Amino acid sequence: MNRREALFSLSSLVATLTVAPKLSAKELHNVPLETKLTPDALPVPAMQGGYRVLTNETDRKNLSAIFDRLIPADDLGPSASEEGAIEFIDDQLAGDYGSGAALYLQGPLRPENEEKLMGSPQFMTSPRERYLSGLQALEAWSQVNHHASFFTLDTKAIDAFLEQMEAGKINLGREVNSQAFFELMLQNVRESYLADPLYGGNKTMAGWKMIGFPGARYDYRQYVDRRGENLKLIPVSLIPKD
Repeated sequence: MNRREALFSLSSLVATLTVAPKLSAKELHNVPLETKLTPDALPVPAMQGGYRVLTNETDRKNLSAIFDRLIPADDLGPSASEEGAIEFIDDQLAGDYGSGAALYLQGPLRPENEEKLMGSPQFMTSPRERYLSGLQALEAWSQVNHHASFFTLDTKAIDAFLEQMEAGKINLGREVNSQAFFELMLQNVRESYLADPLYGGNKTMAGWKMIGFPGARYDYRQYVDRRGENLKLIPVSLIPKD
């Protein structure tokens, strides 16, 4: 399975436009005002211009080099960084995701049993801290082993590094679980390529076009009876039109 096939298989649930049968329901009137969207429930666009977490240019270039090997440019679409993956992850790391707001970071009661029970190690640092320490360790590793920054390596060397990293055979120091860091970056670059452009990634909706996802359309009532048909819908973003 190649990289794009992996991305495609992850998105198979949204790749197929499933049409629901006609349903009958009474129209609801007098909806309580309490049910309306509050400001904190509305999508927040990615900040434009500048970086808030990935402020080090070398870190950004190194991360781009990795992201662009995980999702490279080809005849199906642009690379991850060309679609805004760095802007996407910087924005995510600057917010609740980066701070680990939804994560338990206090540590296990029985550390000796934790990984065996959970199937993976628990991290007591936030995603933001894991990225910053991981990218710093990555550059240090490259300087020691190649006497150059990671992003200057050729694609063959980067691919070999990532294969070893995925297998947990790269030592980035005591503070960085290289295999888990690889998995985190892979998860995030996939998210960037399939997110709404509002959040910085998937700028041209290349990810959506590749899997056939029509985006944030208001409704599909006009298509309900068109079963099994390729509707060829152009993806629509949450970004408001002027």
